[in-house]
Amino acid sequence: MRSALIVWGGWEGHDPEECAAIYRRWLHEDGFSVRVETSPEVFAEPDIRNLSLIIPCTTMSTISREAANNLAAAIEGGVGMAGHHGTMGDAFHDSPVYQFITGGQWVSHPGNIIDYTVDVTRPDDPIMQGITSFPYHSEQYYMHVDPGVEVLATTTFSGEHASWIKGVVMPVVWKKMFGAGRVFYSSLGHRAAEFENPNMATILRRGLNWAAR
Repeated sequence: MRSALIVWGGWEGHDPEECAAIYRRWLHEDGFSVRVETSPEVFAEPDIRNLSLIIPCTTMSTISREAANNLAAAIEGGVGMAGHHGTMGDAFHDSPVYQFITGGQWVSHPGNIIDYTVDVTRPDDPIMQGITSFPYHSEQYYMHVDPGVEVLATTTFSGEHASWIKGVVMPVVWKKMFGAGRVFYSSLGHRAAEFENPNMATILRRGLNWAAR
């Protein structure tokens, strides 16, 4: 049986406990055994290297160097990692090692909650199969992104809320390798209610399963 670890916490504005509960339900339905924790220091445990999948669900917060380095070693050794929005992409700001794993870091969401379009760039990828470009209502993330990621969907900034980024095409969904480990990220999902969006949920759930070894 595949095994997963969910770690939730940090800023409560992203509904980490509620999102972790949804992740847990999905993973149980998909045949995983699931452990749920609330401190990122669990990443320092040597046994995480035996997991199939790790889901960080912790906006901001801090992580020790020992925990971050052990997490990196686990992913490099083949454990998968996947997550969404700020609970993975706006976590552990003081840890370059963590950002090296994830492939990106949130820096802004001009206009806050707005309407924008998610453009599917890899309709041939199994994670995106059957999904076409779709409208979305949430925070439109502006991120610093690793050029080595494989981008599956993007969004284009209109410039309405920050004129100097008009026309900027920003990755929304990507996957990458970190050593032998698969890493998946989607910037969609500001609040737990967004998991009810079928496109958001389908992409994220497929991404979890792709990342898990």
